[in-house]
Amino acid sequence: MTVITKEYLKQELDQFNDQQLKQVADFIAFIKFQTRFSQPTADISQFANLYQEFAQEDRELAEVGISEYAELLNSEDKNESGSW
Repeated sequence: MTVITKEYLKQELDQFNDQQLKQVADFIAFIKFQTRFSQPTADISQFANLYQEFAQEDRELAEVGISEYAELLNSEDKNESGSW
């Protein structure tokens, strides 16, 4: 049994005629095309687990962000009312 290596394939390709090389090129194009559409699909349960894992942290960060945003708005309001 022959072990398939890049070097072995290169040696085989060197012996092919133009028609055979065209067939190999077509096959390579087919493999590349097929690979684009055979990507593994995402596991929805994995996303659900990740969401649950980080949900509390997200809520806490959002609350901190809202507080800082409210403080920023208040300081802008004070600055604007003083300049009128």
